[in-house]
Amino acid sequence: MEKKYDVYALGNALVDTEIEVSDAFLEHMEVGKGLMTLVDQARQAELLQALEGEAEPHKLTSGGSACNTVVAARQFGGSGYYACKVAGDDTGDIFVRELLAAGVDTNMNGNRPRGISGRCLVMITPDAERTMNTFLGISEQVSEDEVDEEIVAASRYVYLEGYLVSSPSARAAAVRLRQLAEKNGVGTAMTFSDPAMVRFFRDGLTEMLGDGVDLLFCNEDEARGFTDTDTPEAALEALKPLCRTLVMTRGAQGSLLWDGQQAHPIPCDPVKPVDTNGAGDMFAGAYLYAITHGHDAVTAARLANAAAGRLIVEFGPRLPSGAHQEIRQRILGE
Repeated sequence: MEKKYDVYALGNALVDTEIEVSDAFLEHMEVGKGLMTLVDQARQAELLQALEGEAEPHKLTSGGSACNTVVAARQFGGSGYYACKVAGDDTGDIFVRELLAAGVDTNMNGNRPRGISGRCLVMITPDAERTMNTFLGISEQVSEDEVDEEIVAASRYVYLEGYLVSSPSARAAAVRLRQLAEKNGVGTAMTFSDPAMVRFFRDGLTEMLGDGVDLLFCNEDEARGFTDTDTPEAALEALKPLCRTLVMTRGAQGSLLWDGQQAHPIPCDPVKPVDTNGAGDMFAGAYLYAITHGHDAVTAARLANAAAGRLIVEFGPRLPSGAHQEIRQRILGE
């Protein structure tokens, strides 16, 4: 079958509000630093009210882990489809408008249900760590209804975000998407998304993985937490039965790639981070672009390292205009 999309992603559609905060603010408001925490609308409003007069938010951005990844793949030159759920409200309008402007197709480009669209408050501390408090809104109702087998079959890879595990219907949708991909000979990729997902929803993530995915993304904390191991090497060994290839991000140490036969440490250039929000999503998007355009796994990891490293020296989950072309030329020579 002719492939229309390089990446078909399923995830929580959120509009991000990114704001700089102090460690003291997180402590005072009893916010767990460095984690994604699900909150209700009232708690999110309480945090925003507490921040009034202390910090100005950066611009609103269509976000969510898988959304960031499919947009990144598209901006490097690939093609993408994002399956999600937003409401027919102003927040949903912002999300869909930005997604379409980025060149990504979606099932939400039409009539949308009543309700409240999801929003994420992304709090950045001076050490560049991101802490997220997320109100899922209608995105919590993502279900198998959002999965289109015909479009899945017309894709090279499907991509599942680990955040889907927190909702029973979304988790079922992720499992169904993986099964449809396997049925149609489409590659399967998944990310653990966040240490909190590993800590609180390990069984659900195992269900999403099924008999194993073609490609697993994780960071070192997630890998060690999921496998209950103490080193990245031990975590890699424990994860091998769950995937055919794996890429583990390790911050300033770059990434650790297992290509199905051997492990490859992939170093990265040193940078001074300002904002790590979206770095893992950017890494996955660049990697998926490379492997769907004829490049080997080592080259894909080098591109992904470079993209994530460039992202974290500025605020926001998107690279500035022209950066994708410069990185692609430098790493891929194209």
